[in-house]
Amino acid sequence: MNILLRTLIFPLCLAAMLNSAPANAVGSFASRHDVQSFIAEMHEKHGFDTHALTLAFARSKPIPAVIKAIQPPKDPSIRSWQTYRSRYVEPKRIALGLRFWEEHRATLATESARSGVPEEIIVAIIGVETIYGHHTGGFSTLAALATLAFDYPPRASLFRHELEELLLLAREEQRDPLSFKGSYAGALGLPQFLPSSIRRYAIDGDGDGHIDISVNPADAIASVANFLKQHGWETNGPVTVAAQVSGEKFEALIKAGITPQLKPSEMSEFGVSAQNAPDQPAALIDLVTPQQPTEYVLGYQNFYVLTRYNRSTFYAMAVNELGDALRTERIERAGKEFVK
Repeated sequence: MNILLRTLIFPLCLAAMLNSAPANAVGSFASRHDVQSFIAEMHEKHGFDTHALTLAFARSKPIPAVIKAIQPPKDPSIRSWQTYRSRYVEPKRIALGLRFWEEHRATLATESARSGVPEEIIVAIIGVETIYGHHTGGFSTLAALATLAFDYPPRASLFRHELEELLLLAREEQRDPLSFKGSYAGALGLPQFLPSSIRRYAIDGDGDGHIDISVNPADAIASVANFLKQHGWETNGPVTVAAQVSGEKFEALIKAGITPQLKPSEMSEFGVSAQNAPDQPAALIDLVTPQQPTEYVLGYQNFYVLTRYNRSTFYAMAVNELGDALRTERIERAGKEFVK
């Protein structure tokens, strides 16, 4: 169906589905001036019907729990790598990951070969994100994104953009925008893609001509692999190597951020050493656990790519270590079967 026809049909379908909603619903987004400005902008930029969008926002109200969930901890010192790691690199997730890997081994092999992303990394991301589809979130995506776009100033610009992307996605898929359910931050499906990532990186993994990362593991696998590839994943490249530090000069490398810049051979003058480290650009990453010695690793390009999925070094490290655990356990099980 061409874009013009979709543009004409979408508001009619949406209005029909929502025609019972009062445009002045008490407490809804529809009565707010900032939301009305957004609706006008969507009409001007993308041709959306203002009445249809007003009806949709009349059926949505701010969600206080979303604001509470997204706020950073009041005391940053409570951040703990070991606590974070224990949530994701643990027996249940490993067991379910191995089952998921076995059930979808053909798709994983195909997408890994096509993208260059190791199978265990793809499996680990879906495991960290939703425990293989067991926890995809139950928030109204429209209401969650609107709450963050209009009531959370620190990241309003990002979520206003994602709200725009959600409405575009709904029109493209000819879906009621109120039908999307996901995380408190508006992430959707097995891999928890934001609407913009769905539109840009989600792909058809089983060739059925339709992309659905919410219920189709093949599409989710292919989409995760494609996301990482498009963000610069290096085939057979390193992810991390354990590092040791001495003195105080290394702190300048921590402050320099997580973008790979210096080779390990160039870090030695900063008091950083790492055995058997590929001499490629890396960043020094600190993994802090209160009241315990800080762990350090060199994060290479592929580690940086993992942080494009979630802008957290803890997240990237958890994915990497869950992937290592899955691969090790799978090899051990295969060896035992071979012995039998």
